[in-house]
Amino acid sequence: MSCQRVCAPSVPLFRHWCVAEYLVAHRKKTTNSGRKMYQKQVKEAFVSNLNGTSVLEVTQGLCFPAFCILCRGLLIIFSQHLCSFSHTWRTRFFLDFVVLIVPLVTTLTILSSFVLIEHLTILACGAWLFYQIYQRRTCYARVPVQKILEKFLTISLESDHNPVITCYRVINSVFTAIAILAVDFPLFPRRLAKTELYGTGAMDFGVGGFIFGTAMVCPEVRRKHIDGFRLNYFRKSLYSVWPLVVLGVGRLVLTKSIDYQEHVTEYGVHWNFFFTIIVVKLVTSLLLIIFPLDKSWIVAISIAVLYQLALDLTPLKRLILYGTDGSGTRVGFLNANREGIISTLGYVAIHMAGVQTGLCVLKKRTHIRDWMKVASGLLLVAVSFFIALHVVQVNVEVVSRRMANLAFCMWITASSLMLLSCLLLSDIILSFAKFLIKGALVPCSWKLSQLPATNTKHSGSLVLEAEKRELCLCLITALNRNQLLFFLLSNITTGLINLTVDTLHSSTLWALLILGFYMFINCLVIYILYLQGKIIKF
Repeated sequence: MSCQRVCAPSVPLFRHWCVAEYLVAHRKKTTNSGRKMYQKQVKEAFVSNLNGTSVLEVTQGLCFPAFCILCRGLLIIFSQHLCSFSHTWRTRFFLDFVVLIVPLVTTLTILSSFVLIEHLTILACGAWLFYQIYQRRTCYARVPVQKILEKFLTISLESDHNPVITCYRVINSVFTAIAILAVDFPLFPRRLAKTELYGTGAMDFGVGGFIFGTAMVCPEVRRKHIDGFRLNYFRKSLYSVWPLVVLGVGRLVLTKSIDYQEHVTEYGVHWNFFFTIIVVKLVTSLLLIIFPLDKSWIVAISIAVLYQLALDLTPLKRLILYGTDGSGTRVGFLNANREGIISTLGYVAIHMAGVQTGLCVLKKRTHIRDWMKVASGLLLVAVSFFIALHVVQVNVEVVSRRMANLAFCMWITASSLMLLSCLLLSDIILSFAKFLIKGALVPCSWKLSQLPATNTKHSGSLVLEAEKRELCLCLITALNRNQLLFFLLSNITTGLINLTVDTLHSSTLWALLILGFYMFINCLVIYILYLQGKIIKF
């Protein structure tokens, strides 16, 4: 009895204790869930409702890597022939990373307000290196500079490989990889992030620049032989998009399953970057069957202008901004993804402009003089587009990435042409430096097919062996060969860092260390894969 009297009250007490423990655990679970939801909302708000910066600032930052590539090439020539420097794959990777990647990280973060000073600094370094190379030249050592220039303009180039487009695409990939992680840290200037409705941010160039770069090397432009009629190009495109479908669906499922933060007004609820590429690829393949390839610029202008007229004269703009009911509804597939679906019209116009540019840049030319004309022509067209862009923004509508309107198409095209012209001019200067030094080899640059004779004897086999070795030690080539893998790796590591690091409350030093390590690992993985001859093709 005594035992029953003692134990009996313990049963309800035990029940009360269990209930209390359950309530505490449930409260903790609810609190943790609420905290995660709050953090997600804060991160989404951190990258939303932004207005961008000036077109000039974005253009300055975009062209800066072209001069970094020039300095890198001059430094390689200087270290190869004018000083003792060990060219192992480790030292070359370190050189490429420090000269090409680190300046881009600082340009998008702590030095974003000093882009002009960065330009002057890198140009001063390049001028000093070029002066040292010229003073110690091994070709035409006692010939006046005017005679050297005359000889140089008659030099022939091996045009089977065009380094300009390669560098353009790699620059865009690296900028995108840095920005998608840096934007989550406070040190990233909000004016460079993606704009909400109108404006030009550095990140707004990413998708448009990617589509423009892809168009320049599409099968139709490269005249890739496909047996049969032109319709077979479309069949090949239809088959080639299945990896993009897998990646797009995979990204959608993954982001929804882990409740990852998203900027809904960028593409919509379910739409993403991969779906835009799929639609653009298929639509442009059909257009290139219907219209002549060399008339792509007419198609681009027509689509962009008609799309802008539809935005101004029909309810299309209201549909993009507010949905079918005018209240911003996301009910139904069209309403949920209205930005991504409708904006593909603008990206189709950008792709067609890229096709026309690719036809021009990839055209076979052998002499330096011809490429100088191309560079000046691209620069002239770019300036003309910027002037026209100003007129359109004042009288029609300002740039809108969300709608991919006429001004956005003009901005992407003008910025791309400006970057290409800077890369062309940089490569011409680099070719002149190689012309001055017998046997100079710089990876991812033009090869000089006619070199002046010198007293120094070089074995043909040794030169060929050295050339192969130099071409393998190149971060630019490595990133170009595995661009899609680099993009996927950057997205995965960005997601992992966001899930494990409180990016919103990170100090400047900590954020820079994370960004540097993030880019170092991503580039090193791609570099090692390239050295091993492993190219991942989808």
